[in-house]
Amino acid sequence: MSNNSMLNNKTLAIIATNGFEQSELFEPKSKLEAMGAQIHLISIDDNQEIRGWDEKDWGESISVDKQIEQAKPSDYDAVILPGGQINPDVLRTNDKVISFIRASSQENRVKAIAAICHAPWLLAEADIVKDKKITSFPSIRTDMLNAGGLWEDEEVVVDGKLVTSRNPNDIPAFVEAIKSQLSE
Repeated sequence: MSNNSMLNNKTLAIIATNGFEQSELFEPKSKLEAMGAQIHLISIDDNQEIRGWDEKDWGESISVDKQIEQAKPSDYDAVILPGGQINPDVLRTNDKVISFIRASSQENRVKAIAAICHAPWLLAEADIVKDKKITSFPSIRTDMLNAGGLWEDEEVVVDGKLVTSRNPNDIPAFVEAIKSQLSE
């Protein structure tokens, strides 16, 4: 199977809001679309577009496809949660986002819930990290341990549906792990 068709017929949700780490949304999205995946960018607060954070300042904007209340976990093969500090901190206070993530963990169609950098905060808020091997940006390690996660300092950690990575340098391994989860 060619690289550009291995994820044909797969639909992925990326959930984000203003302040997402730019590389952690744009790079996985681009790489997964190149493999044939269809991606819906889902946001909150009636955002029509959201703006990234690019290391030290605001970055590029991207159009939103759906609002969280218009999305159902049963429509997706994977859920991807980009990090940055602002984006997951805002999203973890949104009950609809947390309910979506929690429901995705129970949905048979969803093969991966992938969170990078600070986005594992959302997994902890959804109460789905207890007794699971995970990683995250090092500064939230204690948060992951307090949520019952089994934290490891690795570029990518997969446990069941959960795929977690630490930072933008881990994006290639992160994308490869998502692809592997969807290919099983």
